[in-house]
Amino acid sequence: MILISIDDHVVEPPDMFERHMPERYRDVAPHVEHIDGVDRWFFQGQECGPLGIGAVATWPKHEWDMDPVAFAEMRPGAYDIHDRVRDMNVNGVLASMCFPTFPGFAGTWLAQAGDAHTSEIAVAAYNDWHIDEWCGTYPGRFLPLAIAPVWDLDAVVREIDRVARKGCTAMSLPEVPYGIGLPSFYGDEWDPVFAALCDNDIAICMHIGVSFRMLPRPEGATTDQLIIMSPQMSALAATDLIVSGTFNRFPDLKVALSEGGIGWIPFFLDRLDRHVENQTWTGLEIGASTGTELFRKHFLGCFITDPSALRIADRIGTDVIAWECDYPHSDSTWPQSPEYLLAECEAAGLEESVISKMTWENASRFFRFDPFAHTAREQATVGALRKLNPELDTSETSKAVYRERYAARVAT
Repeated sequence: MILISIDDHVVEPPDMFERHMPERYRDVAPHVEHIDGVDRWFFQGQECGPLGIGAVATWPKHEWDMDPVAFAEMRPGAYDIHDRVRDMNVNGVLASMCFPTFPGFAGTWLAQAGDAHTSEIAVAAYNDWHIDEWCGTYPGRFLPLAIAPVWDLDAVVREIDRVARKGCTAMSLPEVPYGIGLPSFYGDEWDPVFAALCDNDIAICMHIGVSFRMLPRPEGATTDQLIIMSPQMSALAATDLIVSGTFNRFPDLKVALSEGGIGWIPFFLDRLDRHVENQTWTGLEIGASTGTELFRKHFLGCFITDPSALRIADRIGTDVIAWECDYPHSDSTWPQSPEYLLAECEAAGLEESVISKMTWENASRFFRFDPFAHTAREQATVGALRKLNPELDTSETSKAVYRERYAARVAT
């Protein structure tokens, strides 16, 4: 097997802006403060996003929560690029796309802070760090993913053009922008952004997160409600894009529904096809003969584990499904991803050629990524990568142990 994960997460290291924020803005750059044992990001006088939401890799399950409070508590692979690559090797993952943490999965926390111009500068610095340093340190091991200053759509267009020149082929945008007070896709406000994305052949990644705001939280509702419902929220973003006519105006637009799972897609396609055929009185024009055809042209469905959906993968379209690991979050299958994935694929009766599509070929095509540009194919397999770091400890490790190791690491 060859594995490309198109949804992992990076916990940004505290010194990331020191080398990428312009000199005259360094005094106002986002920074970490250690307060009462808690590490917190601050920007323009505001606390900006959680430090390491859900970064629980190797913790005992009874210690899991949504927000580790300090770098010292986390597995170093969450925030250190060298440790991250070793953790990828032990899981047999050739390449990874990493979503932000403290800026928000679509950069919304960072982009909304205070002065819009300063936020635009900080977003650009984040992208430079992510593309040049996080991804650039190990060429061929990461798919760069940019964020955008979404509160200024003209600035978004400028940033699209800029990161495209740096070779970036993906940008994270909020899946339901009206959930955070931005224009919806039903008007024309986003058209310059979509045009710039198409002109530069950059795919949109819409990671579940903002859409949580659209789910009413009854009194007493726990985190379980959000975790269980979260994959279904991607259907909301897909519906908005289709019904708004976005794809009629931008027939080359590509959208990955990151961490949305694929189990909801067969029902969604059945409903969409029936609607287009039957509800002709609404006048909906989708620019395709069926909803299924439209979906397969524009979308990429992304899954961690989806055993039932894999049994009817041909209904979704085996060319529009890609795999994700979600390291270092609680939903991740690391460090046994190949075993989980292969078991589900074999139980679904999938042929090897179809498995290869889902594990690396579809992602490579969608994001214009050459997996073998820096790694020979025979060295890119799960087996070959796992031989690189056979000594790596992946055993269950308490956050208290990580604190002790962190103290020793800092001391040396």
